Amino acid sequence: MNTFWAGIGLRLGATGLFAVMSLFVRLASFEAPVGQIMFWRSSIALIPIVLYLIWCNQFPRALRTARPFGHIKRSTFGLVAMFFSFLSLSYLPLALATALGFLAPLLVLPIAMVMLREKPSIAVFVATFAGFGGVFLMLWPTLSTPGLDTGVVMGIAAGLAMAVTTAFAKAQIKALTSTESSGTIAFYFAVICALGGLLTLPFGWVNPSLEALTYLIGAGLTGGLAHIFMTEALARAPASTLAAFEYTAMIWALLLDVTIFGVLPQPVSLFGAFLIVLAAAIVMFGDKIIAMLPTRANKQAATASED
Repeated sequence: MNTFWAGIGLRLGATGLFAVMSLFVRLASFEAPVGQIMFWRSSIALIPIVLYLIWCNQFPRALRTARPFGHIKRSTFGLVAMFFSFLSLSYLPLALATALGFLAPLLVLPIAMVMLREKPSIAVFVATFAGFGGVFLMLWPTLSTPGLDTGVVMGIAAGLAMAVTTAFAKAQIKALTSTESSGTIAFYFAVICALGGLLTLPFGWVNPSLEALTYLIGAGLTGGLAHIFMTEALARAPASTLAAFEYTAMIWALLLDVTIFGVLPQPVSLFGAFLIVLAAAIVMFGDKIIAMLPTRANKQAATASED
């Protein structure tokens, strides 16, 4: 039980770190192309990852793996998801790009059931669909605007593609955690994504300003820490249960949009954010509440005890 709650705490921590990373990525995108951001985010992320391995007394032992193709498969999904995620962030406000990412938890449910043979509870299903409804409300003000900007359309398309690849990447992470340490998974993911970003060098990188360089380094450090937290969380709790807690990232995105970019959400978007928070609460307390509700069996037992 303690391990389960530790997994939830780690996932919440990862969510906050990923939100800050997204902020750095959006700020860096005003100068740098997506491929260059991917390289910096992934290469700098190796610093906290290697320090983490040293702290756990796993370096360089953790670099040995019996499942190289599993890491390649996971990192390939993650690489594509990162590209689409950063592309979406370069065109959309943080809250809207984050909302599109919340399609991934909905997709994790069937993937976790098929690939990992998990059996999510009814509360998890209810929470996931409630969160999806909140995401729809977040998107509605943008989708209902006549004559969508081309950049917005590209951002939305990239966000949808990111959601699909992210769902498969998370399922693959869960499969790897049965034999691989979180540090090993994070290390090879960062290496492969850094190489993928480096391949875009011939397509035109920029000489970043000091401000943009700070954002690139910040994205790498927060991204590396977030990935460690997320992988540790998946090693401690079912992927289908942790899915709903990703919705708390919307709170971070809304706050950052307001404080950093001055983007005020519409009332329908705020209601969508409320549904997202409610979804996380259902997962945390839903099963306990259901167990406390009077059922026919409980009533019969209570009647028998009174007699």
